[in-house]
Amino acid sequence: MPLPDADTAPYWEAAARGELALQRCDGCDAWRFPPRPGCPRCGSLASRWERASGRGTVWSFVVVHGPVLPAFAERVPFAVVLVELDEDPRLRVVGNLPGVAPARVRIGMRVEACFETVADGVALPQWRSAE
Repeated sequence: MPLPDADTAPYWEAAARGELALQRCDGCDAWRFPPRPGCPRCGSLASRWERASGRGTVWSFVVVHGPVLPAFAERVPFAVVLVELDEDPRLRVVGNLPGVAPARVRIGMRVEACFETVADGVALPQWRSAE
């Protein structure tokens, strides 16, 4: 389960509402992920949270064959994807891709965000095929 902190709490709150929200710099308007206090492009400490489209392209992926944690034992094999979001080609978000056989995952595949509720008020961002 995620343990939100001052930097990540808005991300997890949005996920619980079924939204993909990301930080955007007030200094240079750049999107950023993962959440952090300062902008890696211009150094500004001022930012805001904006809802992202949740659409993107698989930039890279790995297939997990052995459970890293006992909670995932019944899910293997599964794909973990790195998604390049439509908002910015330098903006990439990681997550799993349930419902797609690992052999069918490919770089360039179009995906969209979806959310799995794992506890009361806690949802994990994931991806589903948009093809």
